[in-house]
Amino acid sequence: MDPKKLVKMANDIATFFDAEPDRAARLSGISGHIKRFWDPRMRLALFHHLDQDAGVGLKESVIEALTVSRDSLLPKP
Repeated sequence: MDPKKLVKMANDIATFFDAEPDRAARLSGISGHIKRFWDPRMRLALFHHLDQDAGVGLKESVIEALTVSRDSLLPKP
């Protein structure tokens, strides 16, 4: 999975939810979209990018949403 493509896709999702004034709703919207529409391999690759590369290129709201919702976004073994 190309991290640059995943970063762009995640940032596009965040841009959509940036209009939401409520912080909790914004983060929930970002993580909820990623959970519903991203394949588990994509989510794992995004977390790998976050953990190994400090999330370079990700919007702050994406990093925060991933951090807050990590357990629910990571596929169960």
